[in-house]
Amino acid sequence: MRKSSDQGNGPGIIRTAIITLSDKGAKGEREDESGQVIREMVSGIGAEVRHYEILPDEHDRIVAALKRLADSGAIDLVLTTGGTGVAPRDVTPEATREVIDRELPGMSEAMRAESLKKTPHAMLSRSVAGMRKQTLIVNLPGSPRAVRENLAVILPALVHAIEKIKGDPSECGASS
Repeated sequence: MRKSSDQGNGPGIIRTAIITLSDKGAKGEREDESGQVIREMVSGIGAEVRHYEILPDEHDRIVAALKRLADSGAIDLVLTTGGTGVAPRDVTPEATREVIDRELPGMSEAMRAESLKKTPHAMLSRSVAGMRKQTLIVNLPGSPRAVRENLAVILPALVHAIEKIKGDPSECGASS
């Protein structure tokens, strides 16, 4: 868990934002089940959802939202859901790459590898994970089932990743 000295956030609190990317969801034509799955799953690692929004699959709006959240200093983790496939409107990975300072390909690779055990369609995922300043940004697929499967893979590493991004000087291999 996070240390209580982390900028006054209290022990274990990971300030989280969820952004659902869906044209139909943004119009109110589809319920956001994937965002709810994320909310439920991250609560188990001491995350508090401080921001939630649904945006259409529009590159510039995604870029603006990611920059605003990461640059605010008020969010440790941004989890997006949707827009990671190969459809013409799936632009989340491009928007994320435009925003991040450094990519964390291991997270994306781990999610795809685990999903590939369940469906060959996993190889079509273009999810990206990376850092902007001191915020971790991770793209998740759009379906609730795929969100659950992908987030389960990276969940055990999220707390440690955020600690390191925030500047935790301890050795990664050191025992607690």
